[in-house]
Amino acid sequence: MKIEKIYAYPVKSLRPVELSSAEATRYGLSFDRRFMLVKVLPDGVQNIHVTHFPESVLFLPSIRLAEDDDTVDELTITYRAPGKAETSLTFPLFPVASGLGTVDVTMHKSPTQGFDMGAECNDWFSDCYGFPVKLLYLSDNRREILMSNSPNLGSWSTWMSGLLSGDEKSQITFADCAPYLVVSRTSLHDVSKRLPDGEEMDITKFRPNVVIEGADEPWEEDYWAELELGGIKLDLVHNCVRCKSINIDYNTGKPGTDDHGKVLKKLQSDRRVDTGAKWSPVFGRYCVLSQRSKDATIRIGDEVKVAKRNAERTVFGA
Repeated sequence: MKIEKIYAYPVKSLRPVELSSAEATRYGLSFDRRFMLVKVLPDGVQNIHVTHFPESVLFLPSIRLAEDDDTVDELTITYRAPGKAETSLTFPLFPVASGLGTVDVTMHKSPTQGFDMGAECNDWFSDCYGFPVKLLYLSDNRREILMSNSPNLGSWSTWMSGLLSGDEKSQITFADCAPYLVVSRTSLHDVSKRLPDGEEMDITKFRPNVVIEGADEPWEEDYWAELELGGIKLDLVHNCVRCKSINIDYNTGKPGTDDHGKVLKKLQSDRRVDTGAKWSPVFGRYCVLSQRSKDATIRIGDEVKVAKRNAERTVFGA
């Protein structure tokens, strides 16, 4: 097996950037989910998650890395919505956080602070969404790995803490549940069988970080416990259970109206394989960098080996 695709999501809930290589750290890929958006409410803010704000898929990011000391790494977001003029916003990929205001953010019962990127960014996103929005930057802040939808929160948190050590244990960026999400191209082909002949499911709707090709059988990743790839080891800690976000039409930013808008229901017929989340279908595995691994660069084409397998499927939240 080998790495087929690498994706990072610089701004949470927006579309990904496809990378030929990326630095894999204990907190995730180097560009992954370092920004997020919040809707401004009279009494606080609401996190913008793609499930509840499907129009977020109309924002396409691109990264331009600095060529010399006189330039900075930049992130450009392009907004492409049906019937509207295309518009773009460019800002530093690694802003200077000092002097920026802060906003308290809580995701899955895990709090942190984001740095308010200011009027230019906020006004642009607000105009696109049609309501007041703030763009937040994580900087050096982190979140503990907790899960509000876990039936056994203590077990999850304790188990994850045992995998990691020191000041870095159980910490992530603005990602939901874990630093990495790994999926299998072979399993995607099985998903596509639920669509009309010749149509392929868009793998980016599953929001993976690493796509692996070459697995012998679909869904064998359900039992993977440890992977070796590109000089790192990943512990595959839990299944990724799916929600209605996979039904979104990426051209309209609305729930799909054809068979692509029924993928969640179609998967529920035979992929509700995790007893810890019995109503939700599984696609992909949440991962953390093994305690035995250090930061390293992974590349498309890197060999992938299954170092350990589980005898049974993991149970979400247990």
